[in-house]
Amino acid sequence: MRSLFKKFRDGLTKTARSLAEKTAGLFGAQRIDAATLAGLEEALYAADFGGETTSEILEEIKAAHKRDPALRGAQAAVIGAAVLERALAGAEGVLPPAAAKPTVICLIGINGSGKTTTTAKLAHRLKADGQTVLVAACDTFRAAAIEQLQSWARRLDLEVVASHTGADAAALAFDAWQAARARGKDWLLVDTAGRLHTKGNLMEELAKIRRVLQKHDPAAPQHRWLVVDGSLGANSVEQAKAFHAGFGLTGLIVTKLDGTSRGGALVAIYRQLKIPVYFLGLGEQPDDLQPFSAANYARAIFGLDAG
Repeated sequence: MRSLFKKFRDGLTKTARSLAEKTAGLFGAQRIDAATLAGLEEALYAADFGGETTSEILEEIKAAHKRDPALRGAQAAVIGAAVLERALAGAEGVLPPAAAKPTVICLIGINGSGKTTTTAKLAHRLKADGQTVLVAACDTFRAAAIEQLQSWARRLDLEVVASHTGADAAALAFDAWQAARARGKDWLLVDTAGRLHTKGNLMEELAKIRRVLQKHDPAAPQHRWLVVDGSLGANSVEQAKAFHAGFGLTGLIVTKLDGTSRGGALVAIYRQLKIPVYFLGLGEQPDDLQPFSAANYARAIFGLDAG
């Protein structure tokens, strides 16, 4: 448990440090005051937690301070973490065992979100858990995506179905499902083309992939996860809304949290759309894709130790 929490703490260091700096060391032993609270408000907005969550955290800390004017920064941090964890109640996505062979996870998102790398890391994680996986390189729009996925596959010993740049992504998904079924795979992971959520033709490609998969299995893709770059902050909320409207998202993976001080956007996404968060990307190594834990996330954000 502590080793898992360390990944959260290390991966969210920049956001936690930003909060600490803007509050003149909120997490220390000194008493909080009006300046500390103003700094905390600024820091929470800067980290993209959104107005609702920011207000709730401040209100509870102010109420505690009114009851006890000697309230210390470390005590305020515990209160903030508790409010944050409560705001994320129900947000932890838990992936059930594959119900069908294959069960399909379709990973979508804009270019630069870390989607292709995340696809490989997720396949690696499922494989490490003793499950069988086939990966479909359906980002045929970008040659580098195919090469990137194949490079990860060689490194992590993954099976990949791929084609040439410009190939029909839906046809490849169709073939990959057949291959996964023939090989008895538990999971088929489909990496789709990176796209702006405002591009209608590329959104139509997603719909086409879904239609052809449903020719094999009416329930496919059983999981439709959006991969969002955690450093984009509030813009990722708009992405999630657009993809959810067009594709019916069932989950989120938030990446690159180790490289940003804006680690609060996932809270805003969950509170607005109630889409569960399955994994966080907390580093560059294969095992840095970690299952989301609201408690670990909240405590790491506020610089606390494991509960």
